[in-house]
Amino acid sequence: MFMDLALILITAGVITVVFKWLKQPLVLGYILAGFFIGPYFKWFPVITDPTDVHVWSDIGIVFLMFALGLEFSIKKLKKVGATGAITAFTELAIMFLIGNVAGHLLGFKDMDCIFLGCMMSISSTAIIVKSFDDLRLKQQKFTSTVTAVLVVEDLIAVLLLVVLSTISVSKTFNGGELAMSMVKLAFFLIVWFVFGIYLIPTFLRWMRKYMTEETLLLVAVGLCFGMVVLAAKAGFSTALGAFVMGAILAETIEADVIHRLVTPLKNLFGAVFFVSVGMLIKPEVLVKYWLPIVVVALCIILFKSTAATIGVLLSGKPLKMAVQSGFCFCQIGEFSFIIAGLGMSFGVINENLYPIIVSVSILTTFVTPYMIKGATPFYNWLEPKIPERLMQRLSQYSNHSGGDDDSRATIGKFVRKQLTNTLLYGAILAALSLLSVGILRPFLDRLFADLDIPQIWSRLIGLLGTLALMSPFLWAVAVKDVSRKRIREMIDTYRFSLAVVIPILLLRYFVALFSVGMIVAGYVAVTAGFLMVIAIIVVAVVLFTRKADGFYSQIEERFTKNFNSRQAQAAFHIPAGMENEFAMERLRMTPSSPLAGKTLVQADVRQRYGANIVTIERGDTIIDMPEKTEIMMPADVLTVIGTEEQVSAIRADIEKEADLLVHDHSDHEMHMYRYHVEAGGPLCGLAVGTSSLATKHHAMVIAIERGGRRIVNPDRHTVFQHNDLLWFVSPDELTLAGFEKKMIEI
Repeated sequence: MFMDLALILITAGVITVVFKWLKQPLVLGYILAGFFIGPYFKWFPVITDPTDVHVWSDIGIVFLMFALGLEFSIKKLKKVGATGAITAFTELAIMFLIGNVAGHLLGFKDMDCIFLGCMMSISSTAIIVKSFDDLRLKQQKFTSTVTAVLVVEDLIAVLLLVVLSTISVSKTFNGGELAMSMVKLAFFLIVWFVFGIYLIPTFLRWMRKYMTEETLLLVAVGLCFGMVVLAAKAGFSTALGAFVMGAILAETIEADVIHRLVTPLKNLFGAVFFVSVGMLIKPEVLVKYWLPIVVVALCIILFKSTAATIGVLLSGKPLKMAVQSGFCFCQIGEFSFIIAGLGMSFGVINENLYPIIVSVSILTTFVTPYMIKGATPFYNWLEPKIPERLMQRLSQYSNHSGGDDDSRATIGKFVRKQLTNTLLYGAILAALSLLSVGILRPFLDRLFADLDIPQIWSRLIGLLGTLALMSPFLWAVAVKDVSRKRIREMIDTYRFSLAVVIPILLLRYFVALFSVGMIVAGYVAVTAGFLMVIAIIVVAVVLFTRKADGFYSQIEERFTKNFNSRQAQAAFHIPAGMENEFAMERLRMTPSSPLAGKTLVQADVRQRYGANIVTIERGDTIIDMPEKTEIMMPADVLTVIGTEEQVSAIRADIEKEADLLVHDHSDHEMHMYRYHVEAGGPLCGLAVGTSSLATKHHAMVIAIERGGRRIVNPDRHTVFQHNDLLWFVSPDELTLAGFEKKMIEI
């Protein structure tokens, strides 16, 4: 195990040094390193146990997705969620069609073409995230759109695995199973986010006074792996679980510190992942199947990026952002391997399709960084060639699509809000029921059995305790936001609103009744009629109790506080209508920054960059609207506001990394001298601070030997006496008049 890991890391380190010197993306170096030490390149030592490498690469994907979630957050996902969905489904439809056509032209069978279309539809999150890191583009506006699309694509990939498994076994499409998978996915995402946002920030806030960097790292990674396990147990990918936990922690004020602590782990295991991808390269496959590989790779590079660009445009984003985002989707990755492996395990695809798709993934991975870098130059070349009328229509479409619909009083707004609340609280009630019946009931049964207490008491306690815990959410699903006056106004004002409002209210009451009925059925074997009676009684009690209202208000208040905790750290919030023109970021100044140690007026930030620094965070101190004479220090966190281009320009200087990680200071040394003080000499009777050593010769006294004892670092008022032996240091080679005979350099 250690030999394989040493071989991976040393080879990757050497190759990436070369790529750094060539100013090429590091991810390409990792893949090339994997090829050199892989089983298909015999000139170098090869990995002895690919299983261990596979485990490490899985850990690498987990850390990459965890870090991605930390940088993204739920608020951003909600903001660009529609864009992500529209783009992902547009890309899926186009690439599935292209994949089928290309497969048939290459002579593949129908099932091969179906699998090929699905494999060509899913992009590589790991490759794109790593390319953003290498190119320092993580803070660009279009990266949020790209991340949203990647998240939706990963969710689609989970559903595709269900569909393809069904087709492979039964050779038919099972829409019911797909629908159940979608419901299951939505249920778990809602439950994870709701309980995560409520519990985790509260826990971190409690332990903040006991927290060190070591403790925070352990807790954060433990939470990440815990969510990975839950996702795997629920039948989803480990990458999805890691992203979800990262997105939850992104809403805490500890997010920046966690990201900084996790980054070395992400870099280490991420490198192992990309090396493991390079180990899959087979030169003989590239030679034998060069035509299908080239055709599929070109289809992905050309049509996939075009499809993604069209999708972003359809979602209402500007053309420049659409091009920048679309050019990122020019590769396939890990989910494509899983889909290919699924087809091979069922024996429904040609065994040669797997090495072909792996080779295509490698080739498109090499292209990805250059496509991302070339997006902006391509847009600058393309824009002047587009007719002015078409540009105006695109701009109008973008502005219209991005407009804020403030018609909260409309029946449509009412329906969306009611259905969202019902879905949210229904998922919470279902989760509490499952946890109670699946965990609490067996525990109480065993406990009471050991104590020789009849089972009826364990069931009664479990039932009442669960109903008490569910009561605030039952109140929320049945009563919250139900105003008789408001409903009466809507019915009187809008046509057909009676046919919409009444069914929605009935749906809410049904969810409450059904939730109570299910939990009672899980504890007590009674008839359905008796269940409904109990359910109605319990819900009636809930409806008319103020305690449930107060309890729910406390829960909602804490959830809102946790959800907005990180946002509350911002200096101020940019209005929704101005978000396209302004960008605001918190940047940490590095010691190598050319602005470090300068005042704002010396740095001339406004004139040089066009941006403004509105706050400076220094330790526990926050300086709002800093004066022009304020000095910017290393490790200061600066809140910068400006356009995307202005913030990008100043970021390059504020977060500038050192040219060399480690500096050699062996040519810089301090000289140490020893001097014996004699009566009548130039130092005898003088104090340390007023002697010529301190005032004229840039020397520092570090010790005085006097009467058999040593005074270390004497203060400036200590007087030199006869027979003192002085030790002092200086950066200069001293040749002081009157000292030569008594001063010896050590």
